[in-house]
Amino acid sequence: MTEYDGWTGTVAPECRPDASRADSPDAPPTERRSAPPGPVAPAVPAADPATGAGGDGRPARSTGPAVRTGPPSRPALARCVAVEPAKFAAAYWGRAALLSRAAELGNPDGFRDLLSPADADELLSRRGLRTPFLRVAKNGQVLPTGQYTGGGGAGAEITDQVLDERVLALYADGATLVLQGLHRTWPPLIDFTRELSLHLGQPLQVNAYLTPAGNQGFATHYDTHDVFVLQVDGHKHWQVHEPVLPDPLERQPWGGRADEVAAVADGPPALDVVLGPGDALYLPRGWLHSARAQDESSLHLTVGVRALTRYAIVETLLELAAEDPRLRATLPFRMDVAEIDQVEPELTETVEALRDWLLRADPGAVAARLRARAWPAARPAPIRPLAQAAAIAALDADSRLAPRDGLRWQLTAQPAGDDGGRGRVVLSLFDRTVTFPAQCAPAVRAFLSGGVHRVGDLPGLDDDADRIVLARRLLREAVAVPA
Repeated sequence: MTEYDGWTGTVAPECRPDASRADSPDAPPTERRSAPPGPVAPAVPAADPATGAGGDGRPARSTGPAVRTGPPSRPALARCVAVEPAKFAAAYWGRAALLSRAAELGNPDGFRDLLSPADADELLSRRGLRTPFLRVAKNGQVLPTGQYTGGGGAGAEITDQVLDERVLALYADGATLVLQGLHRTWPPLIDFTRELSLHLGQPLQVNAYLTPAGNQGFATHYDTHDVFVLQVDGHKHWQVHEPVLPDPLERQPWGGRADEVAAVADGPPALDVVLGPGDALYLPRGWLHSARAQDESSLHLTVGVRALTRYAIVETLLELAAEDPRLRATLPFRMDVAEIDQVEPELTETVEALRDWLLRADPGAVAARLRARAWPAARPAPIRPLAQAAAIAALDADSRLAPRDGLRWQLTAQPAGDDGGRGRVVLSLFDRTVTFPAQCAPAVRAFLSGGVHRVGDLPGLDDDADRIVLARRLLREAVAVPA
């Protein structure tokens, strides 16, 4: 093995001079209710924390400040919570709701730079939006897609396209519009989500909820993932209750506990508040909530955190346990699995075999399975295929390249074989592996450490011709981008 075996990281967002976001009932109380001290606590003004990349093992960091969406001095997480990251992680993450007012967040313009009502209209009317990127709900029920989709005319006859006239009719009649997957379709949210994902070390999704005045799209429910609620426009009355099932898994949706949810929702809330433009609310998974627009229409973003849980490790261990012959054994001939007396001895033997196997479980094998599950869920920054191809064609020793923002990677050595073949270095990415000759390892590792690199300065190779070949490969594999 060599010194570069096992290096893993995440490329941090890079600051470049020309970087910019692409394309361009009765009034409820407005503050937290008087209540005994509990898990919901007010936010305090935060310091402006330094930012960096999150990674498994040795994270790569850029040499300059990160590109930001919105106010340049506010990291993505600081726009969502008005406490320092360490305090958020220790006191709130997965534990307690957190309300952060716009004044505490230092967001003078709120979140309109991420998605404004005019932007939502653009998506609904001029972008050829298709299902499932739009859901429509009314009185707690999701409406059939046929009520707002159809063919788009000549050359666009496919029938799952959003029709703006039908959307208007439903919205005017009180329905809530849910724009889904905005972390994939709207450039400012693509950038913001990627940065926030690096802070949290978790994959994210973003939806927008547009609710007419005085209406409520969904009944009290809980989500099976944490959420950051970012109020963009209008005001919305939120009632939040503590969980009926702490930390629910995706396979444990609220519908299976509807009676419990309804009973708790009839009681006093842990949080009763109106969110206004620029306010933010963090809710861990399982916390019950409902929201109603006030005297004007409301637009808010919900950033969902698709975090892995310990149960994911359990699932991975069970997958790997299939390698043990004792755990693959057939049950006894003519065994009646409905008879406790017949099941009990088999259960005892199975538990013993499983215990023995778990004591020998390989952390490396578990990590590899978890990586294959987690990395594809958080895509790196988009690339521009035409510009990328042009950069490949024009590449020379003076070209300047940078690693693709948000790229998760692992660099490992593959020793030479007994047949005398030369060793290789393997770069594992979120969707594939790329293999290079061993002599490329110092250059690849230096490149992935972050920053802007002149092709002719890549270390460890004999001449510029070799460096250009490597740089061209990095561009073709979408590991590098023009700086």
